[in-house]
Amino acid sequence: MANVVVVGSQWGDEGKGKIVDWLSERADVVVRFQGGHNAGHTLVIDGTAYKLSLLPSGVARPGKLSVIGNGVVFDPHAFVAERKRLEGQGLQIGPERLRIADNAALILSLHRELDAIRENASTGTRIGTTGRGIGPAYEDKVGRRAIRVMDLASLDDLPERVDRLLAHHNPLRRGLGVPEVEASVILEELTSVAAEIVPYVDRVWRLLDERRKAGDRILFEGAQGTLLDIDHGTYPFVTSSNTVAGQAAAGSGLGPSAMGFVLGITKAYTTRVGEGPFPSEQDNEVGRFLGEKGHEFGTVTGRKRRCGWFDAVLVRQAVALNGIHGLALTKLDVLDGLEEIKVVVAYELDGTRIDYLPASLADQRRVVPVYETYKGWQGTTAGARSWSDLPAEAVKYVRHIEELVSAPVTLLSTSPERDDTILVRDPFQD
Repeated sequence: MANVVVVGSQWGDEGKGKIVDWLSERADVVVRFQGGHNAGHTLVIDGTAYKLSLLPSGVARPGKLSVIGNGVVFDPHAFVAERKRLEGQGLQIGPERLRIADNAALILSLHRELDAIRENASTGTRIGTTGRGIGPAYEDKVGRRAIRVMDLASLDDLPERVDRLLAHHNPLRRGLGVPEVEASVILEELTSVAAEIVPYVDRVWRLLDERRKAGDRILFEGAQGTLLDIDHGTYPFVTSSNTVAGQAAAGSGLGPSAMGFVLGITKAYTTRVGEGPFPSEQDNEVGRFLGEKGHEFGTVTGRKRRCGWFDAVLVRQAVALNGIHGLALTKLDVLDGLEEIKVVVAYELDGTRIDYLPASLADQRRVVPVYETYKGWQGTTAGARSWSDLPAEAVKYVRHIEELVSAPVTLLSTSPERDDTILVRDPFQD
């Protein structure tokens, strides 16, 4: 049995929540390995929608162990609020169902404040963050001044750690013209929630190693998408973590040899939330059609998503960056009824045809998409559970995508419902 790494192959919002939930039936352990509560997943189970931001999608399935890995930046108050909200919907999320890495860095109120201050500044580059404090928390982690989950179990040592953190943040806040933070405020913020967190804390690297050796199947759940990766995305309009498959090892504490099948979640068209380049964007009637029919609003922020045609150049690049073995193609049903469908097959940059997205922001803004046009279909793909249920032109469209991005479709999702999924190849049987 192969362990499976799930990543987004575009700018996030590809439908990872449903696919991870669907795959979790076959898994024993589900692991979040990067990001924070800026990652929105909506699961629709028996007509009930569960909105997840921080918790792994496995919490919706009884009998599965969910794990928040060390690569995640963890907001303790957001965790408590999300857990209580989901428990109010009938899910049981006790320590026997969920473990949190002791060496994960914390997100604090001062991180959220700094995020908002920067985004609202009249100068500099507006990134379009969720304002959840993700970036500033990662900065403190890399700067070796972060307060970590394990510190909540050592309250006597917290004052020293808080002083070290504020030695950086208060001069920064003075420079930004905002009031300094009193150490007592941060201490109260941490001590008030410690008892809610400590029962969940574990040495996740050891736990996962033991479960792997016992033969358990592990599902690694990525957040955001490849094009938001801090190194490989449309920098600087990216998130603050590595979103590619290689991070599953570093962000969980398991070595690369423990990874197996890499599944790239891929929307049948393209969307993006926030600022940054988007070569295939359709700021027109087509974009409005895709947005309205696809209900393209962010799970976390509620922001309207920008919509455009499928970009095979970007997905082909993501296939290479992640070592993707197969795609899970989602939201094919949104394209139902279109007379014609366009796909980006290359770019032109200053008159030269290229087959990749340049790393330079200036070049990314100047690329001109080269399209191929395919015949649409008037039948419906919604709810299809076998290839025979699909219109012939829809099957042709899927086959074109496979050829253009050099990866086969492993799963095909035809609605938000868990069971409306066509399985071509079981990633856990690879």
